[in-house]
Amino acid sequence: MSVNRSLISIIIPALNEEHYIQKVLDSISQNSSSSYIKEVLVIDGGSTDRTISVAKNKGATVISSKKGRAVQMNLGAKIATGDILYFLHVDTLPPKDFDLNILKAFTDGYHVGCFQMRFDRKNPLLQIFGWLTRINHTVCRGGDQSLFITKSLFEKAGGFDESYKIYEDNEFIRRIYKITPFKIVPNKVVT
Repeated sequence: MSVNRSLISIIIPALNEEHYIQKVLDSISQNSSSSYIKEVLVIDGGSTDRTISVAKNKGATVISSKKGRAVQMNLGAKIATGDILYFLHVDTLPPKDFDLNILKAFTDGYHVGCFQMRFDRKNPLLQIFGWLTRINHTVCRGGDQSLFITKSLFEKAGGFDESYKIYEDNEFIRRIYKITPFKIVPNKVVT
């Protein structure tokens, strides 16, 4: 995979997220250069609100799926055409130049990683949890930090375990840590 030619497929699982979907899609647009983002896939688990129409109006490709974040993200990975998959929760906003930071991690030899995280609240406990995301250990990982991974490594690892209804990201990342080094990008997503 040539990093200079790598393109990123952003995968966002959603279910009745009309209040967040526009914000995350605007943030993607404002914080990336369009030359490295191949596609933004919103994998919808059966929304009954305006999630689908808002996502389409913002230029995302909407894919219908069964409900369940692991199921939705696996479907997104299967459909994605980019070399790099970037899994992003709908309530997590990526940092400025996140695409360039992801590509830099691959240039440095990493095939998987995430960003540090901060919460948009001033709660002291949440601030501590955010601070802990700088530590490169599985106990400090979670889906809200977003996850970037080569499509080939994602497939090799077997994707997300669809039997998990929550914490599917944590289970997947624990498996990944056993396969390859994991990169923590110091820039912060906001959840």
